[in-house]
Amino acid sequence: MELQDYTFQGVTLVDWSIAVGSGVGIAAVLLIIQRLVASRFKKLAKKTDNQIDDLVAILLKGTRWYAFLAVGIGVAIYIRDFPEQIDQFALRCVFVIFMFQVGLWGSAAISWWVNLYQKEKLSVDPSSVTTIRGMALLGYILLWSVLLLLTLDNFGVDVTALVTGLGIGGIAVALAVQNILGDLFASLSIMLDKPFVIGDFLVIDDYKGTVEDIGLKTTRLRSLSGEQIIISNSDLLKSRIRNYKRMNQRRIAFSIGVEYETDKSLLDEIPGMLEKAVSQQEKVRFDRAHFQSFGDSALLYEVVYFVIESDYALYMDIQQAINLEIVRAFDEKGIGIAYPTQKLFVESQGVAVGSS
Repeated sequence: MELQDYTFQGVTLVDWSIAVGSGVGIAAVLLIIQRLVASRFKKLAKKTDNQIDDLVAILLKGTRWYAFLAVGIGVAIYIRDFPEQIDQFALRCVFVIFMFQVGLWGSAAISWWVNLYQKEKLSVDPSSVTTIRGMALLGYILLWSVLLLLTLDNFGVDVTALVTGLGIGGIAVALAVQNILGDLFASLSIMLDKPFVIGDFLVIDDYKGTVEDIGLKTTRLRSLSGEQIIISNSDLLKSRIRNYKRMNQRRIAFSIGVEYETDKSLLDEIPGMLEKAVSQQEKVRFDRAHFQSFGDSALLYEVVYFVIESDYALYMDIQQAINLEIVRAFDEKGIGIAYPTQKLFVESQGVAVGSS
């Protein structure tokens, strides 16, 4: 028996070989064209500020070789004299692979748009970036859900009945994974309500850190000591969160003690000296300086001022400059800054002798 006498599904092996060979040839030609066009658009994207050519280059690069192969074999089978059931099966297979490729294109387009938006808005409006990421997640889910339903419908599945069944079964699944769903909805709540965004510095109970990522189940912080802190979204929304990034101004109150032996005429001058030390700093609003109380070993003065920016490093620079100015001003006036001391009084033969 010769090779042309062997058949599979009513088609000779020779015809199968020709169809497959033709499909591979068509796929090879399409792949070469794709590589040439993608290379052309990649070079063009580097030379222009237009974002469309960047998107086209990304989509071309994301086109998979098996999509070309499926199209090539499908076309080769369709144009040859094959039985109808083989033609239908080949077209359905091509449709499935094409839907998958459309999903990859759509996902790449969404990611490109999110990255482009993030580059433009992250430094200006980071809260909108968080919202866009949440919308992108919903876009991924919607895209692949629609493609899955179209694929099932192409194979003759009753999509309406399937959606109804999934709705009933979804209730049971929701009860089984309610903790996971709780974190998911908490994530959506964070993205929509925006109590914090990426880049904010948070204090949550005993934890401190900068927000690095807001995921579906957890939010990740980078602590001051360097390690990553991972907190579930549902637990996060149940906590008391202090967002220092949104602090408009920082209120500072500090005390300083002077020696009890300080000349009484200088005590009235000290508040003015403290005010001068604070007011001469930039980005500072002085509030008050008062003789506050009598301490155990010092006369205590309290100073209150505001730093009109939230940056912690700026506050520390300002406080350092104020402290240095106070030391200089007190030294000029001969005012001693107090330190803890004790005085011991010893009574001997009716005479009190004091020592310190």
